[in-house]
Amino acid sequence: MNSNELAPEMGASIGMRLKQAREEAGLSPEDVAASLKIPVRVIRQLESGDSSQLGAAVFVRGQMRSYARLLGIKLDEELGESARPIAPSVLVSHTHTPRYRRVFEQATRRAIYIVLTAAIAVPIWMASRELKKEDTRVETLDVATAPANIATNAQPTASAPVHRTPLVASMATLPSQAAAQPALSLTFTGNSWVEVRGADGRVLESGELGGGQQRSYSVGEVSRVVLGNSSAVEVRQAGKTVDVTPFSRANVARFTLSSDGSLTPGD
Repeated sequence: MNSNELAPEMGASIGMRLKQAREEAGLSPEDVAASLKIPVRVIRQLESGDSSQLGAAVFVRGQMRSYARLLGIKLDEELGESARPIAPSVLVSHTHTPRYRRVFEQATRRAIYIVLTAAIAVPIWMASRELKKEDTRVETLDVATAPANIATNAQPTASAPVHRTPLVASMATLPSQAAAQPALSLTFTGNSWVEVRGADGRVLESGELGGGQQRSYSVGEVSRVVLGNSSAVEVRQAGKTVDVTPFSRANVARFTLSSDGSLTPGD
């Protein structure tokens, strides 16, 4: 017989024992029902052995055991081993994730995080570098006012040949020639765009000259001078240094030389 089944004849014999023990104890069905906190009809059905209306057999046996303990009788042999331990259910996880898969998923998440961080940080870093380059770049030419046909690094144009005084003439002279100083000399301490025009309007010098270079001109040879980076040019008139600040605007100096060699602001 299955442990969840209760034979009718067994129920009837147990019911008779329960009823007999109750009567010997002087208790009524109502007294037992009040003590066990179950309906009186359940007590009567247990005593009559008609447990078909009481539900599953396992509940019927439980009610019989409670009834027997109240009356002080033992029904272990009739009802089976009540103290038999019940083995715990084995829990089987259906969501177990293998260790290699967890490691792979963690590595994938980290890789995605690194890629996203790089995608955000690298453009910002590159943009900041470009801004720094723009901040450190020095604009030395007055592009807006420079002649349209002359580029910053342009060489002398073929249509306007450049006539230079040989460098030998601008080199240091002997003491006996101290009186023959050039009317104008330009010494470059840094890069500067320069345009020098002669008395007849021709271009004598046009382009960018670097630090360490020098140009010298005699009286009446030069009429107009433009220096793109005047702070990087030392101007001398008859051997004396001339302050070109009065002739400068936005670090671009413009001046003319009169017939007597004096400097005046240029337009």
